[in-house]
Amino acid sequence: MSAAPAAGGQAGRALRVALLGTRGIPAGYGGFETFAQQLAVRLVRRGHQVTVYAEADRQGLPDTWYEGVRIRHVQRPRWGAASVIGYDCRCLRDARQGYDLLYMLGYGAAWACWWNRRILGQKVWLNVDGLEWARSKWGHLARVYLRAMEWVSSRAPTRVLADAQAIADRYARLYPRGVPCSFIAYGAELPAVSSRAAHDLSRWNLRTGEYVLVVARPEPENHVLEIVEGHARWGGDWPLVVVGDVRPVTPYQKRLLALAGDKVRFIGGVYDAGLLTGLRMGAGCHVHGHSVGGTNPSLLEALACGNVVVAHDNPFNREVARDAAHYFQTSQQLAEALERVRALTASARQAVAARARGIVAQHYTWDSIAAQYENLMHAECAGIAAGALHR
Repeated sequence: MSAAPAAGGQAGRALRVALLGTRGIPAGYGGFETFAQQLAVRLVRRGHQVTVYAEADRQGLPDTWYEGVRIRHVQRPRWGAASVIGYDCRCLRDARQGYDLLYMLGYGAAWACWWNRRILGQKVWLNVDGLEWARSKWGHLARVYLRAMEWVSSRAPTRVLADAQAIADRYARLYPRGVPCSFIAYGAELPAVSSRAAHDLSRWNLRTGEYVLVVARPEPENHVLEIVEGHARWGGDWPLVVVGDVRPVTPYQKRLLALAGDKVRFIGGVYDAGLLTGLRMGAGCHVHGHSVGGTNPSLLEALACGNVVVAHDNPFNREVARDAAHYFQTSQQLAEALERVRALTASARQAVAARARGIVAQHYTWDSIAAQYENLMHAECAGIAAGALHR
């Protein structure tokens, strides 16, 4: 932990920014937490005052500091499924003064942003992530609520942020009279290529370059079952390794575990960043089945590691991976793609890895993402009509 930074922005006056909607930083495991940490630290380095709100199990915890970022603790209520919404509302209430800009990650409490914007006159941004209402983990009532919050998010904040152009285009099409919607992507770090052979895979009894990797929550929209079926159709000698907490709780998870064996290995969640990077760097192929997100962190990290990627064919994945991936929609198409990947020569693999890492280096570095945010924040807080910049 370090002390609070001195003020003094590089591209304009120093801004006071609050990031809400996360469990807190430093990030353990989660896209929003990683995003908040990467953005907040870089904004502080650029001279801004940044606060990240963090969940607490009791009231009255003092503020702490992480690399110059103030971490403000707010107790999360124990309201069951509504706890996250209650926590977001408490954060918005706490942040009702002292900031130039509030940035809420997620639209579960979109309606509450209206008070801070309309009544208190604050500038409030809202990151809509992906198609949250479409995720299978939600019941019917939750889906109806989240679908309504998507509509509310187009009106309650000052601006909507999307981390994929396809999401931004969707907002512009569905809500043409809504608030401005800007696109700024998620980011990724590029591991050193020289570290590819430095990771120990013995704990999983795996050999470098001779396994197919999946990193995903066991949910239908991530197409894990179709991936297992496609791998079985392929019949190759590389085992399928699934990283994700698969417990026999839901019928879907039970179907997955029934297919486990020497050729299909469910190794559980891997929450150590170094170990997960090692698994990525050692994979002969990375299969990405996500279909309802925006710029998905797992796909970016696979590209950054130079993986040969086979991705589910949808606009979000094609926007990110471009021509550096094979694509599938059915288990048969996946089997055919795996055979093509297995047949790649060493030089072809090197070319794919270079293209994948080049995409990340050109479009998705955290420094570039932070610079885009800083520019848009300055424009917003200066009262410039910045919607046309990213609309």
